[in-house]
Amino acid sequence: MKREETEARAEALIAPILEANGFELWDLEYVKEGANRYLRAYIDKPGGITIDDCELVSRAFEEELDREDFIKDAYILEISSPGLGRTLKKERDFTRSIGEEVEIRFYTGKKDEKETEGILREYNGDSLVIEDENGEMITLKLADIARVRLALDF
Repeated sequence: MKREETEARAEALIAPILEANGFELWDLEYVKEGANRYLRAYIDKPGGITIDDCELVSRAFEEELDREDFIKDAYILEISSPGLGRTLKKERDFTRSIGEEVEIRFYTGKKDEKETEGILREYNGDSLVIEDENGEMITLKLADIARVRLALDF
């Protein structure tokens, strides 16, 4: 089974658990790191996720995964918060983060820069518009962007 298929089936199993508890799925990934495979679900709710929330979802999700038994390789299940500097990957991530400060890393240097930051003002599917520190609006193509994440302000 392909990674995408595994992730889709796992998302379908976790969705009712999250909905019943007022949580949302930020991201789900099935990855191989070193010798181990991981099934990771990043969950969120207004006010943030607690350890107890992660434990509740982990137990219920593990029961469903065991019942369906569609992942043939051994894997480690991890349930956690996406964290403060969460990565934006999907359309819903970008649209709900409009107005937030973001950090952007490019695949290749842009004007001798590999990173930039600003306030996310628009998302249209293939590009982002950010407002830089001078109030200038800058359009960036998603194809040129390696990573977008919420900026951490301390």
